Amino acid sequence: PLQGAESRERSPNRSATSSGHSRVTPGQGAAGCAGVVLSWGMRGSEGAGLARASPCHAGAALPALQSAPPIGMESHRIEDDQILASSMLRHGLGAQRGRLNMQAGSNEDDFFDGAWCAEDDTRAHWIEVDTRRTTKFTGVITQGRDSQIHDDFVTAFYVGFSNDSQNWVMYSNGYEEMLFHGNVDKDTPVLTEFPEPVVARFIRMYPQIWNGSLCMRLEVLGCPLSTVSSYYSQQNEVTSTDNLDFRHHSYKDMRQLMKVVNEECPSITRIYNIGKSSRGLKIYAMEISDKPGEHELGEPEFRYTAGLHGNEVLGRELLLLLMQFLCKEYQDGNPRVRSLVTETRIHLVPSLNPDGYEIASQAGSELGNWALGHWNEEGYDIFENFPDLASVLWAAEERKWVPHRVPNHHIPIPEHYLAEDAHVAVEVRAILAWMEKTPFVLGANFHGGEKLVSYPYDMARPPREGEGEATPDHAIFRWLAISYASAHLTMTETFRGGCHTQDMTNGMGIISGAKWHPRVGSLNDFSYLHTNCLELSVYLGCDKFPHASELQQEWENNKESLLTFMEQVHRGIKGVVTDQQGDPIANATIIVGGINHNMKTASSGDYWRILNPGEYRVVARAEGYNPSVKTCTVLYDIGATQCNFILSRSNWKRIREIMAMNGNRPIRRIPPGRPMTPQERMRLRQRMRQRMRLRQQMRQRMLNATTTGAPPHTGPHHLPPLRLQQHHLCPLEPAAAHRCHLGDRDLHRAGDRDGAGDGAGDGG
Repeated sequence: PLQGAESRERSPNRSATSSGHSRVTPGQGAAGCAGVVLSWGMRGSEGAGLARASPCHAGAALPALQSAPPIGMESHRIEDDQILASSMLRHGLGAQRGRLNMQAGSNEDDFFDGAWCAEDDTRAHWIEVDTRRTTKFTGVITQGRDSQIHDDFVTAFYVGFSNDSQNWVMYSNGYEEMLFHGNVDKDTPVLTEFPEPVVARFIRMYPQIWNGSLCMRLEVLGCPLSTVSSYYSQQNEVTSTDNLDFRHHSYKDMRQLMKVVNEECPSITRIYNIGKSSRGLKIYAMEISDKPGEHELGEPEFRYTAGLHGNEVLGRELLLLLMQFLCKEYQDGNPRVRSLVTETRIHLVPSLNPDGYEIASQAGSELGNWALGHWNEEGYDIFENFPDLASVLWAAEERKWVPHRVPNHHIPIPEHYLAEDAHVAVEVRAILAWMEKTPFVLGANFHGGEKLVSYPYDMARPPREGEGEATPDHAIFRWLAISYASAHLTMTETFRGGCHTQDMTNGMGIISGAKWHPRVGSLNDFSYLHTNCLELSVYLGCDKFPHASELQQEWENNKESLLTFMEQVHRGIKGVVTDQQGDPIANATIIVGGINHNMKTASSGDYWRILNPGEYRVVARAEGYNPSVKTCTVLYDIGATQCNFILSRSNWKRIREIMAMNGNRPIRRIPPGRPMTPQERMRLRQRMRQRMRLRQQMRQRMLNATTTGAPPHTGPHHLPPLRLQQHHLCPLEPAAAHRCHLGDRDLHRAGDRDGAGDGAGDGG
């Protein structure tokens, strides 16, 4: 029989057992995965035998709320065919929808609803999980139905176990089946720890009391005691050989870890902060480069950012692991890492929303709901709080203002957004200043809750005939997205479907944000339209806050992708734009033929343009210089093609003087051969008279300067004095003057006949 165990104090996220007593073998406790021998009260026929448990990790004592890791309901390590139920209300509420934090689709009546629901309200229904291995079960986490309409959750349930799915043993307190208390609302996860762990292969939940309809979501906690039965699942279990710190880090721990990495590799690392959060926490960044703190000419700037949503923590830990990895491998002489560090200026920001993380980490892994810590302290979604420049560009395109009045790149931030009373998060203002200061070329931000790579546009464009939602760099963005997804160990395994709905990526693990999850004012769209940086979003997995025991596996899943994506910053063309004296030209425009999106040079005159393999016609333009054109070839191998430009000074100064003589009005070009209208003829005559007056004034000034400065000239060759006429300078002798005036009239007649050709020439 089970021996008595004292009842436990109930916490807000911990369910209480019934008032009965469980029994354990004398001398053994009930905490963690410590091994005990249980005897069962049987339900139905005899079945599952007894087993002695062993810890998940030998000699490891785990804290109370993390007595065992989750088996993988939320993270989808447990596949759909491992979850069974006695019935379902309809297909969209089947057993496979009973995962912790499962989110309903946009239409709750479709195939993707937010829980498992039984077909009727009887107490005979159950939901079952097959772990496919011998597992020591230590508890469960339950949750109600995700719905905007219904308020369904289970408040009490029984738990059963089996080794063969036929014979089931109910968890009892020695006298009767133990009734566990569940949820008090539909959103908050509630942890139920078993007084004593149970070793079995199958676990089954029997709901007994519920609010609304019989619906629930759950996660199971347990320590695997044997290898998995599935060959394919076993192949995905990778053990990392890297000696890194695989645990969750608080704000203090994160800062300390970054300091340790900096002390181990002081020659290639630098710690700085880009600003502060709403609560005043510094947003720390780690720079990794062979010359930290200095922008080297021709060296591209790369960034990884994480933690825009405080409860999506895997990206935070991956960047902390990446810092350690790059430091250790650089010291060990890894040629790939050394090449990255010496040729790239890498910036890693593990937590852009430290306030949100502090809120989410208080609940811990699995016990925070889907949104706890998602926003910053002021309630802003940082990722979607950037200026909406896509609407500005699309409105200008409709009016045919691009690129003459509105550029297709580096679109200015609207003035109302920069006002002091604008609804802008403190963290966003810090990020904007950081982006303006550093000429980033490529970047990615990490999220959770799904497993895919998303690229711009994130905003859905109003439907117009012949125009889609793709950016001018659509092919390049797809290349970059595939470079991460294809190197990931599981991201392209989309045969299981998406985390919450069907696979939207067509089996490739990549998708345009506007087609998947449209949003306005995203970081990715802003970065593309306001800076030179191509930014993507990487969604690392279904579980936003994975258990610490899963970090080692997730590092191996993402390690190759992290390195491969960084290397893509060296694909395309790069160079320096200078004048004929060798001085750099800042803010010169780099135009690639066939791509209606330009780039600008940095303050040191260097530029980088990520391009797919191919041959491109590239133009460099700058104010006050003549444009330069080159043909640049991009190869498949990593390594940008060098394309430098030397620009010569243009004659724009003289052109402006000529335009000023014409009243700063456009000089109209009249096609030769077309007859002139009376209005055009009149305007041409007025322009001709104005030019003649200007020429007369110039000649008069030259004559005055000559006559006042030169001595009187006498001799047989002395010319008669000149008399100033309206249009020409004619001699004072009558015969010569008569001939001069006749020529003047002939000139006017010729102007009337051939004015079109003259006007065309002047216009040209």
